[in-house]
Amino acid sequence: MSSPPRSPVPLDVPVPGPGPDAAAGTDAAGGRRTDLTAAGIGVLFFAAVAVIGVLVDRRTHSVLVPWPPLMAQWSPHVGPGTPAAVAVAALVVAYGPVVAGRLPWKALLWSAWAAAMAWTWSLALVDGWRVGIANRLSTPSEYVRGVGHFDDVGAALRDFTHHILADSPAPWETHVIGHPPGAVLTFVGLDRIGLGGGAWAGVFCITVGSSFAAAALLTLGILGGERTARAAAPFLVLAPGAVWVGVSADGYFAAVTAWAIALLAVAATRTSAVRGAVAGLASGLLFGAAVYLSYGLVLMALPAALVLICTRKVRPLPYALLGFTIVVTAFTVAGFNWWEGYGLLKIRYFQGYGGVRPYAYWLWGDLAAALAAAGLAALAGMRRVLVGVPGSLRSLPHGTPPTSAATVLLPCAFLLAMVAADLSGMSKAETERIWLPFVLWLPAAAGLLPPRDHRGWLIAQAAAALLVNHLLLTLW
Repeated sequence: MSSPPRSPVPLDVPVPGPGPDAAAGTDAAGGRRTDLTAAGIGVLFFAAVAVIGVLVDRRTHSVLVPWPPLMAQWSPHVGPGTPAAVAVAALVVAYGPVVAGRLPWKALLWSAWAAAMAWTWSLALVDGWRVGIANRLSTPSEYVRGVGHFDDVGAALRDFTHHILADSPAPWETHVIGHPPGAVLTFVGLDRIGLGGGAWAGVFCITVGSSFAAAALLTLGILGGERTARAAAPFLVLAPGAVWVGVSADGYFAAVTAWAIALLAVAATRTSAVRGAVAGLASGLLFGAAVYLSYGLVLMALPAALVLICTRKVRPLPYALLGFTIVVTAFTVAGFNWWEGYGLLKIRYFQGYGGVRPYAYWLWGDLAAALAAAGLAALAGMRRVLVGVPGSLRSLPHGTPPTSAATVLLPCAFLLAMVAADLSGMSKAETERIWLPFVLWLPAAAGLLPPRDHRGWLIAQAAAALLVNHLLLTLW
């Protein structure tokens, strides 16, 4: 794995100047007050959306989630994962910033994955093994129930679009028809190698999904520098979105796209032409896989373009396009037409809950649900990101190094993707889960907050996840 250039500046010293460091270096009391104000506004926004959701649902019965804006039921409880979750949170809060600053770079990447996995596993086990993990992906609407349709994979792919509409002869499970076939084929593949059933599906999604932290950390290190990545590392580990990574397939999707972006950054900055080409091809293959996991992941084109813009490199593009084309060609030759599938899904979406849930409410409800997965530290960090955007844009043509603006502009690309998804009207509810490929990047922005405040913001992140997991029973 590529090692980013080492920063000559100590990790605990803010750097003044234009671009992202200007946002990070605002360490005065006024900066802290504004950070807290942003977090307070986030709490009030979520509360207002929740109250309005309850009132709208009582009147129209159209919101269609048990605990708006989250797909969850009020169910205070503890479980076998409770002590572990509290312990992991305490360790990351107490030692995360110091360890992230001192570990060798490659050891930090592996440690971030291990810590994120421990956090995700412990949160999932708050609901117990059966409810929290083994049965998550084997409910009647989930992928594991659709594995039986693929005894003949070729025939199933050719016939896939005939089972999407509600009035089709035999419509398949909700999550199977709501995604391109790459999603269910993942679990078909697990079944073929003897890892069938909900338990193995849950283990797979947690293991792969929690690698997101390492992929995002690698990307930040390459694009923004090691100091920036190290500051962000504990926030990537302790993201409240881990509640939904364990266990949902969207956490797995998030990891696939994160590694695609990481490999694109590697390809753009490698001095070896051969290694750059291999990384670019692998990135394209993963981007191709991503759009056959979820239709909405075409929006990953925004952060991918941002990587190339910030590195000022187009040399990975031909290799990435080749990898992407290989995946698209394979599915097309096998009989699945992506555009036809998406067109039918839009019809199916409005045949179901999508046609009932009010756009006017979910335009805001989606953002509130995503805020629950991102956390208040992410909100405060994004405030500093947005402050740094004008300087970063001005620095793009002249920045030294040219990648310095990525610390600010990369999270903005994910934010724009979320806004586009929100405005589309194809994301009404469950965005705390569905938007994980975008939302999980936002906590990294908390690394721009003053270092002396990091532990406090980490406590806020951990508290949000623990409260959600212990007061609510999340559903999907």
